[in-house]
Amino acid sequence: MTLLSEGRTHDCGELREADVGSEVRLFGWVQKRRDHGGAVFIDLRDRYGLTQVVFRPDAEAASHEAAGELRSEFCIGVRGRVDSRGDKKNPKLPTGEIEVTASELTIFSRSETPPFLIEDDIDTREALRLSHRTLDLRRAPLQRALRQRADVLRAVRSVLDERRYLEIETPFLVRNTPGGARNFLVPSRLERGSVYALAESPQIYKQLLMCAGFDRYYQIVRCFRDEDFRGDRQPEFTQIDIEQSFATEEQIYELIERLMSRVFAQVLEVPLTTPFPRLTYEDALARFGTDKPDLRYELPLCDVTETVRGCGFRVFAGAVERGGKVKALRLPGAAPSLSRKDLDGLPALVKEVGAKGVAYARIQAEGAWQAPFAKTLDDEVKARVNTETGAEEGDVLLFLADGALVVNNALSLLRQHMADRFGLIDSERWAPVWITDFPLLERTEAGQGSEWTACHHPFTAPHPDDVELLDDPTRYGDVRARAYDFVLNGVEAAGGSIRIHQPDVQQRVFRALGIDEEQARAKFGFLLDAFRYGPPPHGGVAIGVDRLVMLIAGAQSLRDVMAFPKSQKGHDLLSGAPSPADAAQLAELGVSITAPPPSGGDG
Repeated sequence: MTLLSEGRTHDCGELREADVGSEVRLFGWVQKRRDHGGAVFIDLRDRYGLTQVVFRPDAEAASHEAAGELRSEFCIGVRGRVDSRGDKKNPKLPTGEIEVTASELTIFSRSETPPFLIEDDIDTREALRLSHRTLDLRRAPLQRALRQRADVLRAVRSVLDERRYLEIETPFLVRNTPGGARNFLVPSRLERGSVYALAESPQIYKQLLMCAGFDRYYQIVRCFRDEDFRGDRQPEFTQIDIEQSFATEEQIYELIERLMSRVFAQVLEVPLTTPFPRLTYEDALARFGTDKPDLRYELPLCDVTETVRGCGFRVFAGAVERGGKVKALRLPGAAPSLSRKDLDGLPALVKEVGAKGVAYARIQAEGAWQAPFAKTLDDEVKARVNTETGAEEGDVLLFLADGALVVNNALSLLRQHMADRFGLIDSERWAPVWITDFPLLERTEAGQGSEWTACHHPFTAPHPDDVELLDDPTRYGDVRARAYDFVLNGVEAAGGSIRIHQPDVQQRVFRALGIDEEQARAKFGFLLDAFRYGPPPHGGVAIGVDRLVMLIAGAQSLRDVMAFPKSQKGHDLLSGAPSPADAAQLAELGVSITAPPPSGGDG
């Protein structure tokens, strides 16, 4: 029998001192080869770990001679005896107590010199790694991340299966409904001139399943959005999609808390304390400037708008007169660490979010201020600001004065920047939080049709106390949604809502969005028809798998937790997608392409 037909007995991360004396068969790839002037040592690697294998001339001459040919990434099999490494143990390896003395070697395939080292920490350009993704995936950090991804999904399924949720698949090829997120379109060969859209979410189908009586549904589903790309965005992504009939917010919260507790216990052996804290959308903005706050550190914001109203500093007073906000961020004990140069450089940091500048003050003895604008403020105003912010000697106060959106965005950015600078973030801590009571509607930018758009989607239910406000266009901005986000360490990991199931409420929301009956029928007719026949109250949530695993794995990008991701420009550098279609394919589809394909790579 050949070594391959006999099969391996152990993986490369399995053998220990207790296995000494056993005959084993290992398969894998050569990580490193070392010739010590007689004995040849290799590190044999598979996805489970590394085992040192030694070829000695006095053990098996033919195998020792063949081992001289081995190079990095040769795929091989070895038979041998497990021996103790004695006082030469390697404490850095789980298998470091032993080595395998080889008696037989089979080279399954040879490898050319790889374009980069298959090691944990490499500084190779990402574009090169993505172009050779199969080699990149041999590296331990990526293999660990994909194992954790599988572990996360296994834990999720265990909770949902225990609670009798039914896994049901919904279509990828769906009706194109322009006006929402930008969809990828798929031309139909059989219906010339018509297109499918790749589903950006199973939203409508899972609501149809509720109407059909499947009261507990879930799906681990691929979704597609033709968006610009960032580190936390991909054109195709995976979400855990959950919907439940007769659900309340509390039931959804409890389910997700149970699910996350199971995930963290099984994958990281970390307990999460439940129930998770909750913040309303308004409170989150007021205290942290964002609806995705990182609660692993403090640094709350303080609104001093009323305190500085009419003050002598024109930057503050002018912002208040225009209906804006003035807010402060207190940095305890930061005065000795932040130089004038450091503070004068902060406006460049917040420029990207539209802020024009950052005012600052160092707090000295007895609450005195050292600040470029200190003389323009009355001592009484400064004292009140000190009291409201809790400022003490040695602190630094950072101020933003502008429209509320700019102020919140800028101070949120500064809050994160300063937490990083002063080492305030406990990397071992997990800080989950629910954000609730989002606005139902938000104003659109000029020239985008209706003056209002849905913050979540048009099927999100308004708060029961706010339904009547939908009859008054001047109050649209005050309507709260029964929507909620699960935020973990400053990252939105899940979001959902209770849905509208009453036709009259749905009509009110459509009217606020500027969707008339004809448009509603054209876009959502099949859902509205289903709602004519006794739809149940229902709600759900979608968990972003890629983002959640990115957090758990400690990765910097979604690309580090996906097997075959796209680049920052949306290219698959491994396969070359997207690629031009030939003329015959386009003709069969009845499609013509007038613009040339984009040129340029990802560098």
